[in-house]
Amino acid sequence: MRPARVLVTGATGVVGRLLVPHLLARGHRVTAVGRTEEKRADLAAVGADAIALDLFDADAAARALEGHDAVINLATHIPASTLQMLLPWSWRENDRVRRDGSATLAGAARKAGVSRFIQESFAPVYEGGGEQWIDEEWPQRPTPYNRTVLDAEASAARFTSGGGVGVVLRFAAFYGADAFLKTMIGTVRRGWGPLPGPAGAYWSSLSHEDAAAAAVAALDVPAGAYNVCDDEPLTRREWTDALADAAGARPARLMPRWLAAIGGAALELLSRSQRMTNGKLKRASGWTPHWRSAREGLRAAARSLTRNPEGPPAIRLDGEQR
Repeated sequence: MRPARVLVTGATGVVGRLLVPHLLARGHRVTAVGRTEEKRADLAAVGADAIALDLFDADAAARALEGHDAVINLATHIPASTLQMLLPWSWRENDRVRRDGSATLAGAARKAGVSRFIQESFAPVYEGGGEQWIDEEWPQRPTPYNRTVLDAEASAARFTSGGGVGVVLRFAAFYGADAFLKTMIGTVRRGWGPLPGPAGAYWSSLSHEDAAAAAVAALDVPAGAYNVCDDEPLTRREWTDALADAAGARPARLMPRWLAAIGGAALELLSRSQRMTNGKLKRASGWTPHWRSAREGLRAAARSLTRNPEGPPAIRLDGEQR
């Protein structure tokens, strides 16, 4: 896409904080939504037009979107801890963001004359596929706690049917130099793998940096849904071994099946074998992940976390970590 005016929600999240500098470095003018004055100050410091925006206020969203060419909606409200993620009621605010916030923003974008609406989504809601490769036509089967993934995707589809270009990015499981990786490293150092599911079941994952690069690439792809994942999904055994290697720990035991069995819908979903392919996005855009698999990506993320144990890096114009 030629230099464009792009509004980014979720601009200070794990992907958004990397996406904003990428967009600016490519000559785009970025309007970035931040929830607090401190976060808006961080965004403004790198050259974004930082604003506050109520995603559920259709009139305010339409006013904010006047003159924009594209929206990249990364807004989520993920529970703060692994334990909370297992509690269905902890996802209510995230459900509202995905169901109502996405619909409001897509409708406001149509009203404001925006031509492209890019919506984040969660790829691991696919039905398990064993060793088969999963493309975008594979059946989706979210569990009750995250069925609003489909509502968010429907907002992008309505944007397309209304004459715009609606793009859905189905992100695989994220990893990066953040508090969640720190927790997983602690788990594997205690001798246990952090992932539910059988040893031979596939786990498709994606680094934060590669997710941000894919969102930039989505400015130039046709309407539709795209898997965004590593080139080489690993089995649970391989992924756990890669994490242990990155942490400098001994090989860990996998999570007991009985524990996953009592973990409810969340662990049932995360136990599925999902060997996803990113071929559609690569063909449409030329995007390719920097890290072929989590073997390389986890090692780099662990090194970054060692250099910066307090958490995610500050935003930089070149998109690199410090």
